Amino acid sequence: MRSIVVLDAPSNLGLRPPAPGTVPGCYKLAGALREQRIVQRLGALEGGVVVPPRYDRGEWQEGDGVFNAAALASYTRKLADRIEHHVRAGDLPVVLGGDCSIQLGASLALRRIGRYGLAAVDASADFRHPGNSDRVGAAGGEELALATGRGQEDLTDIEGLRPYLRDEDVRLFGIRDDDPERTELGALKIATVTVGDLRAWGADALARATVEAFEIPQLQGFWVHLDADVLDPSVMPAVDSPDPDGLLPDEVVALLRPLLRSPHCAGLNVTIYDPDLDPDGTAGALLADIVVSAFDAS
Repeated sequence: MRSIVVLDAPSNLGLRPPAPGTVPGCYKLAGALREQRIVQRLGALEGGVVVPPRYDRGEWQEGDGVFNAAALASYTRKLADRIEHHVRAGDLPVVLGGDCSIQLGASLALRRIGRYGLAAVDASADFRHPGNSDRVGAAGGEELALATGRGQEDLTDIEGLRPYLRDEDVRLFGIRDDDPERTELGALKIATVTVGDLRAWGADALARATVEAFEIPQLQGFWVHLDADVLDPSVMPAVDSPDPDGLLPDEVVALLRPLLRSPHCAGLNVTIYDPDLDPDGTAGALLADIVVSAFDAS
């Protein structure tokens, strides 16, 4: 049985400031989940912290590309080094973010090893890029586009390994039924499962089918990415962009369990929960419960 290793990646480099002169609070996610004793409850080993660079957008303006790009590229390499070490050692890393740009670290790490898939459980596709938007800037809403090779070279082609993920190796779960990016994603054959689809077909059945689809000789495994905003704001209001009509906790657990139990699962990211928006800690406790329940074999 593989060892679960909890690793903190408290980066907020990929999000816009919530207000002038402030920084996004999602860098506190790891600390908040640790307060919920997530390491002990998972029976996990301690993986330490990958400390991010300082959040500083400098003189960045709209049209300048991705802000914090140099810091993001540096952090992606640093995080990838740690994730790669654990995957090669046969561990199962659980990476506590941070914003969704930390997914670039996991994608680069796995690309160094071979070809891997991605199962992203997220309210949005995070697929903004220069070909579909004139507001490129926040990598936390662009990491899937960057990981599949769309965007500026200093983030899409680190170590000459573009793309870190192939379009056909990506599965998206939990995007809203009215998401405008579905048309582009469908044309690229990036598989999407909306909230309505998931309820119609069943979370467990879809997850099992996804595991089976990833069990092909061309793939060495897959990574799971969990963005807290996939949850409905009635239970998870503590995110930067709450989107109505989301999944409920039991649905997320039912989706994650078959994915995380698979021997082909290489690891898990947990992102976007912002303790600054959760003064009584209720949402953080729920998120910790979801992750622990998803790993529960019972």
